[in-house]
Amino acid sequence: MAKVYYDNDADLKFLDGKVVSIIGYGSQGRAQALNLRDSGVKVILGLRENGLSWRRAEADGFKPYTIAKAAEEGDIVHILIPDLEQPRVYEQHIAEAMDAGKTLAFSHGFNIHYRLIVPPSNVDVIMVAPKSPGANLREMYLKGFGVPALFAVEQDYSGQGKHVALALCKALGCTRAGVLETTFKEETETDLFGEQAVLVGGLMSLINTGFKVLVEKGYQPELAYFEVCNEMKLIMDLVYQSGFTGMLNAISDTAKYGGITVGPKVIDEHVKENMEKVLERIQDGEFAREWVGEPDLSRQRLNKLMKEVSEYDIEKVGKIIRRMAGIEK
Repeated sequence: MAKVYYDNDADLKFLDGKVVSIIGYGSQGRAQALNLRDSGVKVILGLRENGLSWRRAEADGFKPYTIAKAAEEGDIVHILIPDLEQPRVYEQHIAEAMDAGKTLAFSHGFNIHYRLIVPPSNVDVIMVAPKSPGANLREMYLKGFGVPALFAVEQDYSGQGKHVALALCKALGCTRAGVLETTFKEETETDLFGEQAVLVGGLMSLINTGFKVLVEKGYQPELAYFEVCNEMKLIMDLVYQSGFTGMLNAISDTAKYGGITVGPKVIDEHVKENMEKVLERIQDGEFAREWVGEPDLSRQRLNKLMKEVSEYDIEKVGKIIRRMAGIEK
């Protein structure tokens, strides 16, 4: 079993006198910057000049810097911009500022693991990865608790990398919930696999296929949506709260029996084999090369795919149902 680290295992003294430069002010950037600041850490922001994030940061009481200036001023440079943008921004604005003894930090191991960013050997390279969206990270901090997180040390030039990573976790509120030690490799590969095979790709495909089966067999699209999508959240909430057994104990015996006996016939060995192939593409770097090999083309391809998803029949029906339920305006 993995060791879980809590507040008593981390010491904020390892951040004393240090400036943490947060690069980016999106969901994670904003939440992490605010939590760190509220924990007494000196935080500065590196942003594109006069953009939306710049103005939002000013409204939150920060005085933003350019990315290059923030990287120069920071002892810990924490990169929280999208994966696809990180290598270019690092080379153009950050690399020159990574002097000996500084710390380069991430919340996802992608660019370090696939060597798209190669830091100098005389800096620490760490990861602090809250396991929640930024809004929830901030909300739980304000409630006096936190969300679980992962941390890792890829390069420990100073010999203090683990202490600094744990201190950042504590300042974010994550050690209140518990943090696990991992590696950049493990975090990256499991994260990509989860997104592709289960959480995003797998879930969307399962829901959409179930919807198509019912509609193609003559059932009303609105009823199909309720059965394969709307109720998915209700079931997932039960799993989240109390596991498979707790969920099963909360539903009807008919649903229990049907789910347990039929589920493995749908998600069968063939699906498992497909998942293993997905993992192999992640492990050997094929997915990374496809995604970041030509960033501009990847962005165009993603925009095209997003447009296609928006035109799914289930998306059109879903808008109607969500409006009925008062979820979407």
